[in-house]
Amino acid sequence: LGRLRQENCLNPGGGGCGEPRSHDDLKEMLDTNKDSLKLEAMKRIVAMIARGKNASDLFPAVVKNVACKNIEVKKLVYVYLVRYAEEQQDLALLSISTFQRGLKDPNQLIRASALRVLSSIRVPIIVPIMMLAIKEAASDMSPYVRKTAAHAIPKLYSLDSDQKDQLIEVIEKLLADKTTLVAGSVVMAFEEVCPERIDLIHKNYRKLCNLLIDVEEWGQVVIISMLTRYARTQFLSPTQNESLLEENAEKAFYGSEEDEAKGAGSEDAAAAALPTRKPYVMDPDHRLLLRNTKPLLQSRSAAVVMAVAQLYFHLAPKAEVGVIAKALVRLLRSHSEVQYVVLQNVATMSIKRRGMFEPYLKSFYIRSTDPTQIKILKLEVLTNLANETNIPTVLREFQTYIRSMDKDFVAATIQAIGRCATNIGRVRDTCLNGLVQLLSNRDELVVAESVVVIKKLLQMQPAQHGEIIKHLAKLTDNIQVPMARASILWLIGEYCEHVPRIAPDVLRKMAKSFTAEEDIVKLQVINLAAKLYLTNSKQTKLLTQYVLSLAKYDQNYDIRDRARFTRQLIVPSEQGGALSRHAKKLFLAPKPAPVLESSFKDRDHFQLGSLSHLLNAKATGYQELPDWPEEAPDPSVRNVEVPEWTKCSNREKRKEKEKPFYSDSEGESGPTESADSEPESESESDSKSSSESGSGESSSESDNEDQDEDEEKVRGSESEQSEEDGEKRKTKKKKVPEGKGEVSSSNEGSDSSSSSSESEMTSESEEEQLEPASWRRKTTPCSTQATFTLPLIIVLFTPTVTPPSVQPVSPPAIVSTSLAADLEGLTLTDSTLVPSLLSPVSGVGRQELLHRVAGEGLAVDYTFSRQPFSGDPHMVSVHIHFSNSSDTPIKGLRLGTSKLPAGISIQEFPEIESLAPGESTTAVMGINFCDSTQAANFQLCTQTRQFYVSIQPPVGELMAPVFMSENEFKKEQGKLMGMNEITEKLMLPDACRSDHIVVQKVTTTANLGRVPCGTSDEYRFAGRTLTSGSLVLLTLDARPAGAAQLTVNSEKMVIGTMLVKDVIQALTQ
Repeated sequence: LGRLRQENCLNPGGGGCGEPRSHDDLKEMLDTNKDSLKLEAMKRIVAMIARGKNASDLFPAVVKNVACKNIEVKKLVYVYLVRYAEEQQDLALLSISTFQRGLKDPNQLIRASALRVLSSIRVPIIVPIMMLAIKEAASDMSPYVRKTAAHAIPKLYSLDSDQKDQLIEVIEKLLADKTTLVAGSVVMAFEEVCPERIDLIHKNYRKLCNLLIDVEEWGQVVIISMLTRYARTQFLSPTQNESLLEENAEKAFYGSEEDEAKGAGSEDAAAAALPTRKPYVMDPDHRLLLRNTKPLLQSRSAAVVMAVAQLYFHLAPKAEVGVIAKALVRLLRSHSEVQYVVLQNVATMSIKRRGMFEPYLKSFYIRSTDPTQIKILKLEVLTNLANETNIPTVLREFQTYIRSMDKDFVAATIQAIGRCATNIGRVRDTCLNGLVQLLSNRDELVVAESVVVIKKLLQMQPAQHGEIIKHLAKLTDNIQVPMARASILWLIGEYCEHVPRIAPDVLRKMAKSFTAEEDIVKLQVINLAAKLYLTNSKQTKLLTQYVLSLAKYDQNYDIRDRARFTRQLIVPSEQGGALSRHAKKLFLAPKPAPVLESSFKDRDHFQLGSLSHLLNAKATGYQELPDWPEEAPDPSVRNVEVPEWTKCSNREKRKEKEKPFYSDSEGESGPTESADSEPESESESDSKSSSESGSGESSSESDNEDQDEDEEKVRGSESEQSEEDGEKRKTKKKKVPEGKGEVSSSNEGSDSSSSSSESEMTSESEEEQLEPASWRRKTTPCSTQATFTLPLIIVLFTPTVTPPSVQPVSPPAIVSTSLAADLEGLTLTDSTLVPSLLSPVSGVGRQELLHRVAGEGLAVDYTFSRQPFSGDPHMVSVHIHFSNSSDTPIKGLRLGTSKLPAGISIQEFPEIESLAPGESTTAVMGINFCDSTQAANFQLCTQTRQFYVSIQPPVGELMAPVFMSENEFKKEQGKLMGMNEITEKLMLPDACRSDHIVVQKVTTTANLGRVPCGTSDEYRFAGRTLTSGSLVLLTLDARPAGAAQLTVNSEKMVIGTMLVKDVIQALTQ
């Protein structure tokens, strides 16, 4: 009963017990020595605050308990003090020493709460104490306390802006923090205190990009917004080449007569004068930002998705902006408030980048349950997306909307129809006829809006629409909406020569009702009278004088002034000035047709997603988006010598001790780690820096890089072996002669340096750049001793070396069977090193692309070379073989336009200027099939002809071999079970039961690497898909009497199914 009574006392509406009494009870509970009662009282007080009740009179009783030893009570006291410290500053100041003691509390939550309360006391006298507390908290061991320190910085800055320099030092220190908890908060403090200090971000840029995925959602939004502005000041515009081409084309087209008169010499001078800007190459740090923000498009937070969308819109190349469309369309399924903001931004984007939203046109169709403002914004987007192709669908949708009960929405739909008619000429007549039919609608608002839009459309082609003007003139008796009546009168006056009989009668009716009309209608009546007086004075002279006399005494001074001005202008008099002679030119001058434009046309100068963009007005605190620089600032400012925040495992540290150059463990390291290390290596190699190499051997051996790289590829890298192998390697190393060890280390160094230089050539993601290199460097199942010796043997036994671009493949002729037998004792696994461990250089033979008859003498074949494509490691390298069997040379062989499915891209081969009769040549092109067997359709062009051809890859050519140990194979296979596993049974024919034949047939069908296996009747192969890097593991279990079972494990189930089918077909033929 006592408990119920106390709870009833808390309720101000409860009978018999007022609020002062309840607070007295709480004060008694807070004054007791029992922690349980204090805790109960604090819970009730915090509950009161949560319900919006005023608990400020309890401040003295609560603040006494700030020194309570019970942690739970202390936490709640701090929660209360944060709420009321600003209101009760004097009382809070009395407890300042207690808060300072709280900053030294062993519990991190108490330390953070004490700092939060201290920064909430907004009294200038304690600024030095706050500054000292923030500096100490910035060095705290707990990231939660450091985060609270970052939150306190803007509070102190708003209290005393003179502390800015000291606060910037704290911000600089916190920006170097390596925890995700602090990142968002310190960037917010940076934005509030010193957004102009871009130099503080340079060293932390890459770290922020890599931490972004793990920061809380609020922090992600803040960091993305800041990095958008940073990128606009530090990188070149990705669209600069396009704008340059457009400018040059415009100059070439609109040449002046003087330029033409100057002759050929002036043309050369003009060509030299054109901007000689270098071809655009995206900065690796720019690419890092785009790549690390892209996964956040799948965030559950609409604010994060919106932030990434605006970043891509403002920073990404035109070809890549389209990825944001799907994410934004997904947000349209959210609450109406979110929809409103998203649609505002989509409406702005769709004006400049219409193409990216066209596939999602149906997502913007209007539902009957949508609020009016959402409907109007969707209408805006639909109108922006309308084009020659989809306009019939859009107009059918608009016809449905006109029947809506929402009058504002119907009016907006009619305006949208008018804009479509303006923008797309071929549907103008259709739209006009539809709007004329709406004039017979029962709803006056629909008719009125139709009249206004028809007026604008008729101004474009007035001569052809005399009948419509007559029809509108008849509506003056029925329509009462002032704007509609004024529009009809303006149309009749402007085109009175098209309706010479009707116009005077309309003026007669208007003169009758002149005094009862709205001001906007009266002004148009005066205009109509003046125009008719000038064109048909016989019939309308008296009517005009009557209207002007009525207007002369009107209550509105605008109408009185207009009447006096018009009378002096059109009625000739002795005092009439020179203007009266030009009255016709003034009143009946041809007027340009109105341009119906979107209200969102000029909003893109505000940063998308900002409040200023939403309001279309600059809000307080808005920071303008900087313009792109003309020349890129020095990228080396973002280089960090030792990335302290990168944590290495013991295993990786062991590898770093073994190898002084860049570690080859990118394939195993996490995405954050590899993404961070790669840009640094890129920028360091750009600036010719070798500070991190740690060894002079790698640079001194650079002349022999190609040869060393081939040796490295043949023997395989030892970086991916298991820890047990590593331990055995260490014991074996002691027995190896020093000379061999030096050869190996130099090979490793040169291989690492060559791989890092290859990665500079592209601006793709670090994972995408490094993975193919790591596939090439996967280990073979040899011991360290074999690894050191084998390259020397190969150099001695091989007269020529493989070109550096060839896939790391060992042809059977290089290693003899006897040599393999000699090396058997050196292997750490049960299997022997057989010549067929690696996949063959090429799979399927030549295939015809263009027959010589169809090509008029030009015959074209193609082969999948299975060599890594130098331009992009995700692309399949295709060798195109041209031969000319005609009597005339074929000139200008090149690729034309291509019609490619989504995701597929082509890297063109250089143009072949001329191919003489009887000659043949080979070109290399790259195709990214996006892990699918869809055909790549493109044009093959000469100077005179175009041939449509297509290349469809076998599924086996969409992958690259991976070399791994048996243990690694089993481990990865265990991860790809269930739906990722496809198993089929088959019968092997007698001709296909030897090891050599089985391996040859499998590796010819699919570009896979052989994995060693302990049993003789089992074959294992491994590879990765080129585009996504998904593992493909193939196991063939050959049983007695020819029975066999084929298993493929892969995330890509479609590829797995097709691969099983192809391999079975190859084995059973």
